[in-house]
Amino acid sequence: MSTTASQPLAGLLWGLLGVACFSGTLVASRLASFELDPIFIGLGRALLPTVLSGLLLWLTRAAPPTGLQWRRLALVAGGVVIGFPLFSSLAVARVAASHAAVFGGLLPLATAGFATLRGGERPRPLFWLFALAGSALVVGYAWWQSAGGWQAADGLMLIAILLCGVGYAEGGRLARELGSWQTICWALLLAAPFLLLPVWLTRPAAITHWQTWAGFAYVSLVSMFIGFFVWYRGLALGGVARVSQVQLLQPFGMMLCGMLVLGEQLNTGMLLVTAGVVLCVALGRKAV
Repeated sequence: MSTTASQPLAGLLWGLLGVACFSGTLVASRLASFELDPIFIGLGRALLPTVLSGLLLWLTRAAPPTGLQWRRLALVAGGVVIGFPLFSSLAVARVAASHAAVFGGLLPLATAGFATLRGGERPRPLFWLFALAGSALVVGYAWWQSAGGWQAADGLMLIAILLCGVGYAEGGRLARELGSWQTICWALLLAAPFLLLPVWLTRPAAITHWQTWAGFAYVSLVSMFIGFFVWYRGLALGGVARVSQVQLLQPFGMMLCGMLVLGEQLNTGMLLVTAGVVLCVALGRKAV
């Protein structure tokens, strides 16, 4: 197999590994939320990875980004270091992680959409048809679950998904220039000054349960650090719009984690909607 031909496959495999890392994020946030303020979870998770990023960049003597790359890194930092962690943590403090996981079905649409706007990738119209159908399923499910009205957590998750899509799309493009792990490391360093005050103000007086530490450690080291190493590598190798579609598996992974770790129950409607989203995005992927 030629190098050119093998890159899309390698991108999908790296992408799947990234999805596996991210599948535990909402559950870990929920686990930590029983003792920690959601703002502390959402923003504080980036502080330890920031220290590790600084050490890693210093030890490898990585070349700093250019002026334009710093501006693009601001989109990554705003999307995946600040935006998604903050709003998703606020959401899962209000609803079950398995409910919030349904919104993961919108991530492929959001990521592909911003890849089109920012990166010039041009999926065919059929792709957008299936992507919009999947989005309609998610919105309809959220409406039905709340008896004809939106819950505050639904709006928070939608904001989180949109911001995450921006960060994924721009980060995937930058990873081709800076490298996958370098992209998230520089983004963490850029965001750090904006995190210190809110994290200090919402710091816990004490943590009494090991589950809190476990959840916070997961979102810090796996969701905010290691997961992005492999995810951005996948986007860089296989193309943002194409590889983003492996996120169709993420709602299943999130729901499974919620069931195994938190004992949450999966209802039939939730599974049917998630399956419908998976089908829509899987069909749309063929039209990328």
